[in-house]
Amino acid sequence: MSGKLDTQHENAAQATIRIGDDDLFVDIGKGHKPFIIAELSGNHSQDFALAKKMVHEAAKAGAHAIKLQTYTASSMTLDLDSGDFVIQEKDSLWAGEKLFDLYGKASTPYEWHAELFALANSLGMLAFSSPFDEDAVDFLTSLNVPCFKIASFELTDIPLIRKVAKQGKPMIMSTGMATISEIEEAVKTAKSGGCEQIILLKCTSTYPALPENTNLATIPNMRTTFDCQVGLSDHTAGIGVSVASVAFGASVIEKHFVLSRDAGGVDAEFSMEPNELAQLVSETERVHQAMGKVTYGGSQAEEKSKQYRRSIYICKPIKAGETLSREHVKIVRPAHGLAPKHLDTVVGSIAKEDMHIGTPLSWALISTQGS
Repeated sequence: MSGKLDTQHENAAQATIRIGDDDLFVDIGKGHKPFIIAELSGNHSQDFALAKKMVHEAAKAGAHAIKLQTYTASSMTLDLDSGDFVIQEKDSLWAGEKLFDLYGKASTPYEWHAELFALANSLGMLAFSSPFDEDAVDFLTSLNVPCFKIASFELTDIPLIRKVAKQGKPMIMSTGMATISEIEEAVKTAKSGGCEQIILLKCTSTYPALPENTNLATIPNMRTTFDCQVGLSDHTAGIGVSVASVAFGASVIEKHFVLSRDAGGVDAEFSMEPNELAQLVSETERVHQAMGKVTYGGSQAEEKSKQYRRSIYICKPIKAGETLSREHVKIVRPAHGLAPKHLDTVVGSIAKEDMHIGTPLSWALISTQGS
């Protein structure tokens, strides 16, 4: 693919996207701090009290939103235990698991959604979900979610994207394993369905993901190629990769969340604990503040510090009419005398008046040869 995806939307990557309504919203994009999403996934282990506690802890840590996943085992796969429907990868966290059973354990009951969303909103967080089939889209629409998330494995489910686009809400899409042409098709489908507010997430669809497979350099390229805001769905351990992504222009960061990795949960191994989430919020905001603009010559805040540069001072008393030698002057801090670059001119000049040790040298105090 060459050039912009759609020249009619050439500035979309720079435009602010507002998620939410007048009562509760977040502005996302250039000039706004990164939007941090705590993904609950199946780490609630189907314990409703635990799920509610996770929402409370996410809010305390400063997350801007919580996200659920909306599916049932039967909407995800077939109830079969043949080869195709059992996880065969030996290095998988879920090796040997029957897909139907795994999705059954990881799913969030539909009847929890409304209360968890309302709880999050009452704590000042947005709340939304990833639908995995068209019925889930209808269900989430009935709950008036502020946006929709397309999971990386569903990016090629064009009918699902078309259905979501028609709901008139912003759409966040994880790209995962997708090729440029697959992302292009997903974005075009969303736009043709009426969705102009699209955020793509760079994502590595391994669980956990390794930093060396994350390729953050893709973020600015993706933003230019698809003229969309771009963020990161991060499955690596710790917060370092997510924090670094902000320097590459990530406007959204999504990470899985758990109260304690030791307590388990289907995604616990690559999920953040509350203290890590709090660090993620503060450190990504710190990087956002630090990005600034191209600047030389020091900032306004540094202006007072310039006095502590070096300059030329008298280090040996001298009488008016005497010639300054190298023994009379020294380059020291602070910077109230002549700049060090003038040393060769100063040496050999004539003192116009008596000068004691500690006198900052100035042109008014000396007469240079030939003047």
